[in-house]
Amino acid sequence: MPKGYRLSASTGIHKGDRDYQQDQVILLSHPRVKGCVLAVLADGMGGRSGGRKASDQVMMTARQLFERYDPATDDAASALMQLIREAHTVIKLTAISAEEEPHSTVAAFLINSAGDCYWAHAGDSRIYHFRGSKFIKRTLDHSYVQALVNKGELTEEEAKNHPQSNILLACLGTENEPTIDVHFIQQLHADDVLMACSDGIWHYFNTDEIGEILARLSPREACEFMIGQARSRSHGGGDNLSLVVVKLEPLDS
Repeated sequence: MPKGYRLSASTGIHKGDRDYQQDQVILLSHPRVKGCVLAVLADGMGGRSGGRKASDQVMMTARQLFERYDPATDDAASALMQLIREAHTVIKLTAISAEEEPHSTVAAFLINSAGDCYWAHAGDSRIYHFRGSKFIKRTLDHSYVQALVNKGELTEEEAKNHPQSNILLACLGTENEPTIDVHFIQQLHADDVLMACSDGIWHYFNTDEIGEILARLSPREACEFMIGQARSRSHGGGDNLSLVVVKLEPLDS
């Protein structure tokens, strides 16, 4: 981390109004390098237990890979792509021995101790980057409605409530290799916040609102507040919810 700053972080998860929890989220500190962290979120799909098997495989792969990751010599972008491809392969093998069709999204970001950050995703779980409350960038969903937004045929708000908003164009465990988008942040700054979340969270907030919440609250408070608000706004029809928030704070805050 840049001198004079620390990472403050929290995760949050809730099964919403579903019978089963198929989301998974972890935040890992590197076992050997202080200030190096990996956040991974997966939204599983595929029957009663298939989705949970898929998201579990993403978490297991992430733990194994991060244990082997050497920040001094390894390329973070390559490590994230390897994580996604290995998890995809394992999920496909799981499907062979199961009646379910396990699939999963993935959104992962890796912060190195020098303050640079890489993220990668497949599917419609998102990563947001804010500086204070100011929106910097987010991932673009690999989904049917996002493709329509990109073409100018739908607005972001229309896409949220589109009847085909759940159709993904890429995820893990399918026959095809997943589309993986990677982004690089050369240097994180004071008051930077990164958040990864499943669609059970982002569906109920606009970008400005997320920025205000993340700037105003601590990571733990933000996780609790956003889960509470999403639960309330879903009116009893909510999906699984998961998120991870990492904030760069001055040491004297």
